[in-house]
Amino acid sequence: MPPHPAPTRQWRVPPALPALKLTGAVALLALALLLDGGDRIRLALAVLTAVALAGWAARDLLAPVRLAVDPDGITVVQGFAGRRRLPWSAIEKVTVDRRARRGLTGELLEIDAGDSLHLLGRHELGAHPAEVAEALHEARPR
Repeated sequence: MPPHPAPTRQWRVPPALPALKLTGAVALLALALLLDGGDRIRLALAVLTAVALAGWAARDLLAPVRLAVDPDGITVVQGFAGRRRLPWSAIEKVTVDRRARRGLTGELLEIDAGDSLHLLGRHELGAHPAEVAEALHEARPR
């Protein structure tokens, strides 16, 4: 009997994040209408910002899985809601970029596929980038 392949592991946007973005868009529109004061430019800017926030939330709802791994390679989100399959042979390295700025440390998971570089943060993965990098290193065939 052939061995079963390891199950696919996925990292996704936490469900609360798109809800928070949509709530922010609605609150921004409500405030803009409440404090309008007849200023059309201010209202237009608030509407544009709310639409951008709603679009950002829509991306989270359309493509919640940002990264998936299986024995054959990884799948990453690309563009607004597209996906790109990367076989393990195409992946040159997986690292975590840590940068300190203004007293805060930010981490990004970097997946270098030679012709493309994929950067994913904690809020996109729903986990710390270092933990995801470790899981990717463990999943990669030797």
